[in-house]
Amino acid sequence: MKKSGFTVMSRLIGLVKPLSGYMVLAVGLGVLGHLCATGITVLGGFGILQILGLSAPLTLGGVFALLAVAAVLRGLLRYGEQACNHFIAFKLLALLRDRVFTALRRLCPAKLEGKDRGNLISLITSDIELLEVFYAHTISPICIAVLFCLGVGVFLGSYHILLGLYALMAYLLVGVVIPLATSKLSRDRGLRFRDQSGDLSAFVLDSLRGLPEIQQYGRGEARLQEMERRTAALSQVEKAMKAAAGGNAAVTGAVILLLDLGMLLISSQLLGFSGSLIATLTLMGSFGPVVALAALGATLQSTFAAGNRVLSLLEESPVVEEITGKPPVEFSGATAKNVTFSYENEEILRDFSLEIPKNTIVGITGRSGSGKSTLLKLFMRFWQTGSGQVAIGETSVEDINTKNLRNMESFVTQTTHLFHDTIANNLKIAKPDATEGELIAACKKASIHDFIMTLPKGYDTQVGELGDSLSGGERQRLGLARAFLHDAPFLLLDEPTSNLDSLNEGVILKSLHQSCRDKTLILVSHRKSTMGIAQKVCSVENGRVS
Repeated sequence: MKKSGFTVMSRLIGLVKPLSGYMVLAVGLGVLGHLCATGITVLGGFGILQILGLSAPLTLGGVFALLAVAAVLRGLLRYGEQACNHFIAFKLLALLRDRVFTALRRLCPAKLEGKDRGNLISLITSDIELLEVFYAHTISPICIAVLFCLGVGVFLGSYHILLGLYALMAYLLVGVVIPLATSKLSRDRGLRFRDQSGDLSAFVLDSLRGLPEIQQYGRGEARLQEMERRTAALSQVEKAMKAAAGGNAAVTGAVILLLDLGMLLISSQLLGFSGSLIATLTLMGSFGPVVALAALGATLQSTFAAGNRVLSLLEESPVVEEITGKPPVEFSGATAKNVTFSYENEEILRDFSLEIPKNTIVGITGRSGSGKSTLLKLFMRFWQTGSGQVAIGETSVEDINTKNLRNMESFVTQTTHLFHDTIANNLKIAKPDATEGELIAACKKASIHDFIMTLPKGYDTQVGELGDSLSGGERQRLGLARAFLHDAPFLLLDEPTSNLDSLNEGVILKSLHQSCRDKTLILVSHRKSTMGIAQKVCSVENGRVS
């Protein structure tokens, strides 16, 4: 949901609270730095007055001494301000990434099943990175501009109150009115740019993963044309944003020139030559902080759009909340009682009941889409039932601590995800402190140990991104090895032998039958041979046991 720029800004500013000390320091250094910069211009005016033989508060020697001091201080203070701002920005970007990953963990798997991976990658990387502009170049510059402009207004007001009021009006025009007008003219281009950028990332990622199919069916040219069309559309939005930024800079420069001329005319009527010179030079040299704000009018559109996308993800409610604080539960069998479940408006299970006694192997068959895999996800509590109850023993999974439930269950899905790491580290996801002997034992049960030992580095072999260096059957057996290593009392296996030849299937089925005599298995498969080890087989048709 799109939020207003003010809402996004207030939420992002709220994250600065732990680093408020650094922010105060950055603002203080920034104000002093800009005072030094403007002071250089004013001191130059005093020097001109001395050279012309007119009255000035400083001697020419004093002017040059203070110019040197102000110039050095300006550089040091600017460095300190930027160092504080970027320290805050990078700390907060790290905090945001941590919160985003925490949110993704909370939302998965239910809320992430339909999301584009490329879009999520764009959000995690470029959207969060874009917020650096807000934290390093927006918050403290706004505070600096307000304090600095008030100070300069008071200084000019000491010459004549109308000059002080004129200066404040000029700052408001350049630092507030122009940025707001630019932002309004930009409309929602920033949000459209971020959304289209995320969509393009998703499309490119999808194309890279599907290259073999694209080449096989000769769809490369069509895919390339679609990519070029999306790139061109994104370029048009970016072009409009750049044009708005350029127009903003041109208007700001022109307005500043007119305001300086206005100060010259007004001050010459109210003051003598000396006062008019100092007042005009002061205004000319004091637009730095508000010019920075004027430039934000166009760039903040993209920043707020990125912030909107990040905050929307952080605020998204999960389908299933993590459960804590409940008494521990021991596995003693599982049941599904009168379970009804739907994906949005599509009913998958209807009044479904199944009893799974402890230490038994239950086979489930049925056509694709009948709800077999969904049932396993309900036992894992990835989703919540619409009605009915899924229970471990006599306790509903809704009343079992999430960590407790995960420790009782091992879930092997139809597709095994492997990380870009070694085989050993991929297996240790199931048990981080596993010994080498435990890894080998689990892999022998999964009929994958002999293959691993043929690799140059054995268990230290890198599997490549998404396990692309391995075949589908090898990835599936590593998934089974993970389940054996986890050593949970309740195994949920979804098509565990679909990618295996009959020889390896036989080895694994024998291993399951022998090593799982003290465990409970749900075995989902289309293969009749796989059902051979099941002590009880049920068929799911139209969301019910038939």
